[in-house]
Amino acid sequence: MYTSYESPFCTRYASEEMQYIFSADKKFKTWRRLWIALARAEHKLGLPVTAEQVAELEAHADEINYEVAEERERLVRHDVMSHVYAYGVQCPNAKGIIHLGATSCYVGDNTDIIVMRDALKVVRRKILNVLSNLAAFAEEYRSLPCLAYTHLQPAQLTTVGKRATLWMNELLYDLEEVDYRIGNLKLLGSKGTTGTQASFVELFEGDTAKIKQMDAYICEEMGFDGVVPVSGQTYSRKIDAAVIATLSGVAQSASKFSNDLRILQNFKEMEEPFEKNQIGSSAMPYKRNPMRSERITSLARYVIADSLNPAFTSATQWFERTLDDSANKRIAVAEGFLAVDAILNIMLNVTSGLVVYPKVVTARVMKELPFMATENIMMQAVKKGGDRQELHERLRQHSQAAARVVKEEGGENDLVERVAADPLFGLTKEEILAEMQPIRFVGRAPEQVEEFLRDNVKPILEANKGLLGERAEINV
Repeated sequence: MYTSYESPFCTRYASEEMQYIFSADKKFKTWRRLWIALARAEHKLGLPVTAEQVAELEAHADEINYEVAEERERLVRHDVMSHVYAYGVQCPNAKGIIHLGATSCYVGDNTDIIVMRDALKVVRRKILNVLSNLAAFAEEYRSLPCLAYTHLQPAQLTTVGKRATLWMNELLYDLEEVDYRIGNLKLLGSKGTTGTQASFVELFEGDTAKIKQMDAYICEEMGFDGVVPVSGQTYSRKIDAAVIATLSGVAQSASKFSNDLRILQNFKEMEEPFEKNQIGSSAMPYKRNPMRSERITSLARYVIADSLNPAFTSATQWFERTLDDSANKRIAVAEGFLAVDAILNIMLNVTSGLVVYPKVVTARVMKELPFMATENIMMQAVKKGGDRQELHERLRQHSQAAARVVKEEGGENDLVERVAADPLFGLTKEEILAEMQPIRFVGRAPEQVEEFLRDNVKPILEANKGLLGERAEINV
């Protein structure tokens, strides 16, 4: 256990559910399901495949004799033919019709599509649960004013809940992409060595209708609504590139969220969950590091970079097929999903326990609000008979002086006191502060949260309520 490399996706990050989807057991059982579907279709269409042979294959679908397959592969150096042989050992009456007319990509490529579909459904479910957590958070804090930033510099005010809707909106884009991928995946079907179905032309004696019907039967049995219209030996590797690009989009959204949260934790406005006995630093006992958010950022970077792998693979396929895709895609596709699964597990954990410190949020607002309220102050003074241009110039001078106190002396923002002491404005400190209620500076943010949740989020959550309520624990 300790003397060889183990993927951290398996030991630390990805769920057992996602790991199983990309496991050898899932792959080889799916191969057998595909062989059964092919045999059943061939039986229905009049080839010399009996119902008894199909039944024998079904009886041993999940009883994979791995030792026999592995021993055979050492001899013949071909994984598909090794499993054809092993299946035949268990099904002596059916061994002669297993894989009839097919090429290796019949099981290999169709299984890859099935596995990606199953994995996308897990990703979809976890995105929905993250959205559910964030929806509750946004609703709770829809009216809590906080600083908003452009260029990471205080700009105007927003609300804590409104900021959460920005994270959610990007995840909605991702959910739409995931749904599109799931809905548009097609099986390769059984296309033969170069995609011409020549072997089936021979088997069915040129009966094109039966060949097409065979693919339709296989699709129906495997839960798909169609096969790709044309192909070489493989389905187009652009499919892998598109799917992993969709995962990259999820990673991008997650990284945006985690980076924002890391900065907010530095500001002491918000924190990710921190457990009672958790240690933040080996040297600094007081530290509460945002390690979960940092892990999201780190894994997201991996997925974004990984999306280049299937893109290059797709671009370098020659004619009807080459095998330079195989080693790369079995790593790139699987690890892309395992990483996104890990990211969403952490997001589930973090978003179910986000901590907000309203007093810190408000204190930080009040340090900047005098600058943001200068236009309101100016209008107050104009109503009392002041000259707008003179007031503007005096506010500019007072603002710069107050800023110097903050930046050069480390003092507090004293702009309100300066204006109140200036007879040109004719305003008391109480009158100025009365105008400086943070909620008056957030625009439509609370309404935007309510509208967004009502119109864009809650209908999706309601339509998928049977998938909600998921929680995730992280290992380290």
